[in-house]
Order: sequence, then C-alpha cells, then structure tokens
Amino acid sequence: MSGSDKLFFEENERVLCFHGPLLYEAKVQKAEYFTNKEDPNENGPHYFVHYKGWKQTWDEWVPESRVLKFSDENLKRQSELKDSMSTKKQRTKEKVAHDSGTDRGRKRQREMAEKEEEFLKRPEIKLSLPEGLKILLVDDWENVTKNQKLVGLPREPNVDTILDRYLDNMKKKGSRESRADDILNEVVEGLKLYFNRALGNTLLYRFERTQYANIRKRFPDKEMSEVYGAEHLLRLFVHLPQFIAHTNMDQDAINILKDNFVDFLKYLDANSKSLFLTDYENASPAYLQNSKVN
Repeated sequence: MSGSDKLFFEENERVLCFHGPLLYEAKVQKAEYFTNKEDPNENGPHYFVHYKGWKQTWDEWVPESRVLKFSDENLKRQSELKDSMSTKKQRTKEKVAHDSGTDRGRKRQREMAEKEEEFLKRPEIKLSLPEGLKILLVDDWENVTKNQKLVGLPREPNVDTILDRYLDNMKKKGSRESRADDILNEVVEGLKLYFNRALGNTLLYRFERTQYANIRKRFPDKEMSEVYGAEHLLRLFVHLPQFIAHTNMDQDAINILKDNFVDFLKYLDANSKSLFLTDYENASPAYLQNSKVN
C-alpha cells in the first residue's frame, strides 16, 4: 500500500483541527505520509493545514490524530469544547470546492466515504474534564502560544512518577479485586506508551518544538515520560478519545478504560497544586529567534 492510500483526508478538504484544547476550522493544503523520521513516532500521515481566519504564520504540519472530519457531530464537539473552556471566539463556515468530476475522483470519494463510515461505526469514548483541569489547559495554552513561555524541563514530578504515584494510591484503597489491579496496571502502562508516542507528534505546540529537539539530544536514552510532566500529560487527555477511536477495542473495554481515565483525572485535579507549574519560564532571545526560523 502506498503512502497516499493511507491518507484519511485530502488536499483542499475542509476539516476541524485541534490546536491546544480546542477545535478550529481548517483547510488541508498538503497531505503526505512521513517516513524515515529521526523520531519514529513522527512517521505516518500528516497534513499541512491553514486555520481559517488565522495568519499564514500559524500554518503547520499536524498528524492525523489532530484532524477531524467536518461533520455535524464534530461541529457539536467543537461547540462543546468552546463552551467548556469559556471561550468567546466564533468561527464561520467555509465552502470548499471538491473535484468529483473524474472517474478517479468518484472512486476516491467512494473510498473516503467507506473509510469514514467504518470509522464512525467504532465505539466512542467521551471524557469530561473537571473544571479545574479545563482552566489549567487554557492557562497552559496561553502561556506557551500567546506569552511564548516554556515549561521548564526536566520536570519533577515527571509523567512516569505521577502515574506510578497514582497506581500506588489506588492500590492502597481497600476491597479491591486482583483483576481490578491487573487492569489498572495495564491502563497506567498504556498511558505511558500513548504519551511517549504522542508527545512529539501531537501534544506539542509549535513554539515548543525547538525545546523538544534540544531535549531529545540532551536525553537520548530517556523516554519523554521521564522528562515531561503534568502539563503535557493533561494535553494527552484531550486527544485520547481520538486515539481510542482508531483502535479495535469493543465497547466493554472502552467503558473500563473510561472509568479508569475518569479516576485518574480526579486524582490530577485533587493534586493539581503539587503537580502543575504555576510559573512558566521565559524563553531566551536566542530561543525566540531560533523558533522563528524553524
């Protein structure tokens, strides 16, 4: 199968795209399947998107996990996210011409429709973040994208430490079945795996990519879950529903996952003062210059 056959979205397609905790209308300008990246987690389908109403300086390559079909269901999700984050920004709709006049175009349309139908039939997981965590997400986004500040790295506690502490905390609770502990172990290990695979590909804001490249060089033998902390871990939960939708899990397994995710989010919320930064670092003039070049 060629790289182009693996692309779920097409050039010039109207989509919704995650930027931070919110969804924005965007247009796919290029679609490519990345291979042979230095970080294997950055391989796979990517799209160069332009956010409607934004300056071209915000145009960026994003992985497929950040892109959603422009549909009534996803528009509803966009509205719910906006409401939950107390944002006042509004997006207007845009009509995009779609070439369906050739046999190849019609065949491509049928293939895309079949893929979309198959995708929409998959079990869905809906996560509602505690209000305190929603506020932290917005503050995090503003610190990095608007104020051009950075999370100081390496973080302590890091993602691994936070998850291990949560695991110990849950196991100390009485009247737990051994099967529940086995599932909890799997969930925690799964979150570590998802985090390490998603960080460089999905969870970073563009302003952080230079820092990420430096960190990879500085800690070549470490997983990023040993370097990053609660700020980036929380971002993962915005994308988890989309990640889970790309798996073959049945609804029962997804319900179990959701229950465990909800418990962990409650733990994050209850311990937010000790887990999340209150002050982000100012980027150096050299970093600011370098980030503009990149």
